[in-house]
Amino acid sequence: MNNRPHPLVAGNWKMNGLRSSLGELGAMAQAYDSALRAKVDLLICPPATLVHAASIAAAGSGIGVGAQDCHAHVSGAHTGDLSAEMFADAGASAIIVGHSERRADHGESDAAVRAKALAAVRAGLVAIVCVGETEAQRRGGQTLGVVGNQLDGSIPTELTSAQLVVAYEPVWAIGTGLTPTAADVAEVHAFIRERLAFLLGADGAGVRILYGGSVKPSNAAELMAVPNVDGALVGGASLKAVDFMGIAAAYR
Repeated sequence: MNNRPHPLVAGNWKMNGLRSSLGELGAMAQAYDSALRAKVDLLICPPATLVHAASIAAAGSGIGVGAQDCHAHVSGAHTGDLSAEMFADAGASAIIVGHSERRADHGESDAAVRAKALAAVRAGLVAIVCVGETEAQRRGGQTLGVVGNQLDGSIPTELTSAQLVVAYEPVWAIGTGLTPTAADVAEVHAFIRERLAFLLGADGAGVRILYGGSVKPSNAAELMAVPNVDGALVGGASLKAVDFMGIAAAYR
C-alpha cells in the first residue's frame, strides 16, 4: 500500500445507539494499539445525541469522532437542525455529507451537499462526501456517469486533500450483504481518482477514497487491497467493536 494516502476506516452508526452503546467505543479504543494506529486512522460517527459523549469517551485513544450530517448555515431559525460549528464545539473532527440515505430520504441535491461540505470545512472539520449509484443505474450502465455528476456537483473545488474524504457507496450494496467485485470497485475508484485530479489538481492524488457497502471482517482485506481504496465507510459492522476492529485489522 505504498504511495497511498494514509488509510481511514470510518464507522457510520446511522440512527442507532444510546449512551450504553459507548461501551463499544471503549472496546474499540482498547483494541486500537499503537501498531494499528500507525497504519490506519479510525473514526466513529454516532447519532448527534452521542457526539459529545463519544468525543469524551474516545479522548486519548486516537479514535476520531464525527457527525452524520449538518446544516449549511452557521446559525439561525432552522428548528431541529445542527450546524457544523455546533458539532465542532461538541468535539467532532469530521462530518459525513451527502450519504445516499440523506439524498433519498431528504431529497438532498448535489448543490445542498456541496454547501454542507463547505460548512464542514468552514468549521474546521473534514468533509466526507458520499457518492454512489442505485441498482437500476448500475444495470443501465450509468454508474460512472452518475458518480461523475455527483462528484462535479458535490465537491467544492477549493478544498484540499486535508479537508476532504470521498466515500463511494453503491446504494444497492448498503446493508444488503451484496458487494461489487474487486474489479468493479477498482474501476469506480480509479474513475473517482481521475475526476478528483480534474477537479482539485495535484491535491486530488492525496484525497482518501473510501469504499462503503456491506464491508465486514470477512471481505475487508480483499476490498482494502484494491487500488485507490484508501479505507472504508462502514455501516452496521461499526456498531460492534469486534466487527469494526476486525475490518481495521485488514491493515495490520
